[in-house]
Amino acid sequence: SVSIVPAVLSLLTALLIFRFSDDSPKGNYDKRKRLNLMPPVSALSSLCDAVKNVNTWILFIQYGCCFGVEVTMNNAAALYFKDQFNQTTEAAAAIASVFGWMNLFARGFGGFTSDMCNAKFGMRGRYIWQFISFSLQGLAIILFGNANTLPGAIFAMILFSVFVQFCEGSTYGIVPYVNPNVTGSVVGIIAAGGNVGGVAFAVMFREYEYKTAFIFMGFSVVLSSILSFFLTVKGTPFFNCWECLQGFSLSMEPQQQKVSQQKQEKQEKADMGAANIAEVEVEYGSSAPQD
Repeated sequence: SVSIVPAVLSLLTALLIFRFSDDSPKGNYDKRKRLNLMPPVSALSSLCDAVKNVNTWILFIQYGCCFGVEVTMNNAAALYFKDQFNQTTEAAAAIASVFGWMNLFARGFGGFTSDMCNAKFGMRGRYIWQFISFSLQGLAIILFGNANTLPGAIFAMILFSVFVQFCEGSTYGIVPYVNPNVTGSVVGIIAAGGNVGGVAFAVMFREYEYKTAFIFMGFSVVLSSILSFFLTVKGTPFFNCWECLQGFSLSMEPQQQKVSQQKQEKQEKADMGAANIAEVEVEYGSSAPQD
């Protein structure tokens, strides 16, 4: 019976989505194709374009380090509290469920913050939020793995879960812009990264004790945050070398102008000094007695 309710809800949700939702914010694909607003794209061509895009694989790795972490925690959290803090199965399961409850708001908030950063700073704002989210998530995992008391572990797990959901929302705040013409293939590959990450981290927990596994997982997530620097979505890199050089050039111009002005002033003073000496020599020469 525990599986019947989720199955029925999933079926109803699928029917509602099929009946009432649009394929994209701009409308259904079949209508857009009839109106020549959307070029026809074959499934194979769509997949090839998604595979060839470097951003797809960066987000694939990063989604593995957030949704993959969530999948692992859903499987391991109850056992962790039971083994490490001597909780009953029921109590451990109740505590572990708190991790999932953060989904009610944190994932949406992660995407919302990504949108706000985009409105303020453009696509680079999304990159910055992506980097911050993954960095905080990794640190929270390490904190959770080193918690020695039950209240401390629960508090750390709540932070940990919030940052995991932030990362998931932030990642899918970037996904639609990777290649709007082949969004389905891009989404499919990146979503698969979550499952791959779940398997990889599950193997890690099988091979190491809890504390070591959490530390390794935390550092893996922190390292994945660095990949945000290599995203180039909509032709916008995290760092634009030309803009950096222009900015450096502009910042150097006032200093160069100041140095040039100082040199000019020194030259003018030298010329004035030479002119004064010449005048004195001429005056002295004209007043000197003639032999």
